[in-house]
Formats: sequence, structure tokens, C-alpha cells
Amino acid sequence: MADLQTLDLNLLRVFDAVARERHVTHAAEKLNLSQPAVSNALARLRAALNDELFLRRPGGVEPTALALSLAGPVAEVLDRLRTTLADHAPFDPATTDRVFTVSLSEYAESVLVPPLLEQMHQEAPRALLAVRHADRTNALDLLAKGEAELAVAVLPDPPALYTRVRLLPENFLTLVRAGHPLAEGPLTLERFTAFPHLLHSPNGSRDGALDGPLREAGFPRRLGAVVAHLGAVPEILARTDMVMSLSARLAQRMAETYGLALRPCPVEFKHTRLSMIFHRRFEADPGHAWLRRSLLAVAREVGPVPGVGA
Repeated sequence: MADLQTLDLNLLRVFDAVARERHVTHAAEKLNLSQPAVSNALARLRAALNDELFLRRPGGVEPTALALSLAGPVAEVLDRLRTTLADHAPFDPATTDRVFTVSLSEYAESVLVPPLLEQMHQEAPRALLAVRHADRTNALDLLAKGEAELAVAVLPDPPALYTRVRLLPENFLTLVRAGHPLAEGPLTLERFTAFPHLLHSPNGSRDGALDGPLREAGFPRRLGAVVAHLGAVPEILARTDMVMSLSARLAQRMAETYGLALRPCPVEFKHTRLSMIFHRRFEADPGHAWLRRSLLAVAREVGPVPGVGA
């Protein structure tokens, strides 16, 4: 088996990409290399280490026992090297052409990205913001695989290797069509749950933030539909008697734009908060630090949501 004196360390970048992606073509795309170039590098590494490393399987490759044992140390070494180089690399927003890949929930994207891009247009006109979808089911996986530099969503507490910064506190408001029976009058839990509800759930879950408190109060709600995207929400509400409770910022925007009736949410529950999470290896990266400061500034500018009278 080869030692470090004879091993081409450039091959470790290929190894790391294939180990993360579990797919040769996807690894080649991530490395900006051709698929034959990656296959050739793997062949050299197999010969050097006297191990198959990755076995072909339907839909990708599967690491051998040696590859699994190497994956963690190799990733850690490369991450430390990237961090060290980034710490010493100058960063000027005015001239950078860096691609910032971030993972955001649909709500975070709709609220934070427009003002963030406005700021980037002024301060970093050549930088590119690439947004991927994230929620509590996939955000940490995207960060661990290096497919996103940070995540913003309503997220659980992350492992110790990640830093969490709390952003916007959230409260809910309720939307119904104009002329809906709930558009006027006291909005009691009994009236609130007498109509079918519309739930926005990108991951398909049918248990929303209100369901636990409603069940505890003895007024479980009935879902009329679950949608993956917010774009269909205004027309669904306009065409049906469904009720929807969602983030106050989005609810106010939809009410003003589509002529929907806006009501307070009668459910008492612990308010949620958007969080920004990133791996600690980025803490000293000046470009990443600039992006984090920009997101924090945007979140402060978004500000609190005024209440809606009963």
C-alpha cells in the first residue's frame, strides 16, 4: 500500500467528492472535471491503495470498508486546508465573483432573498447567490455534504460542529377568502376548526405547527389540502372555504396582493424563529462572514410584524 511520500495528494480531492456524492458523474460535476478524468483518478488511487474503494451499484457506487474508514479523515483534512486558505485569502465584495450556495426554506427565500440581492447588487455586483431548498429534514445533510455554505429555516438545534444564529421571530396570522364566514366576527377555536384547513408543507408532513396545540385544546382541525409550494395558496383560498394560518409576513403580503381577508390566529403556541446554521469551519472565512453579516442586516431590516385586530 502506498504511503504519503508516493501518493498523489490531488487524488484525495477526487476520493472525497466520490465519497460524498456516491456517484462518479456527480462527483465529476462538483469538481468541474470530466467523468473519464475522475474515473482515471480513481483507477490510480485503487492501484496505489490496493483496494477497489468504490463498488458499482445501481444508481451510483458503494464504498468499501477501507473507503469508509478513510472518508472521515480525508474530508476533515481537506476542510481544514480549505479553511486555512480561505482565512488568508483577501475578500473584497466589490470585486469578488464568488458563488455563495445557500439552502433556505421557501419562506426564508421569499422574505430574505429579495432585500439580500438588493444589497448584493450594491456591494458585490459580480457575486452569485445560488439558493437550494432546505427544511428540517435535509438542511444538515446539505451542510455536511458541502452542498450549501449555510442554511436558513425553522431548524432544530444542530450538532456541536455547527453554529446557530437566531434570526426572525415568527407569529402566525390567518387567511380566508373575502366574504368567508370567518372574515368577520369573533374567531373562536370552535369556528376556526369548523372549516377545512390548507397546510403548506414542502416535505409532505400533515402535522403543522398548530395541530399539537389544537389537539391539546380539544379542537383538532381537518385538513382540506396539503401543498408543497406557496404559489398556489392564494387561488386555492379564493376558490374555496379553506382556512390557512401561516407566517404573518407572508399572510399580510398575500392579503394585500390578492384581496384575501386577514384575521388573527386564535391558537396559542410557542412562536417559531428562523435560524441560520453553518459549519464552524466557515467562521473565519471572510467571504462567508460578509454573507452572514449581510443576512443579519437584512433580517433586522425586515423587522417585526404589526398585529391584526380581532
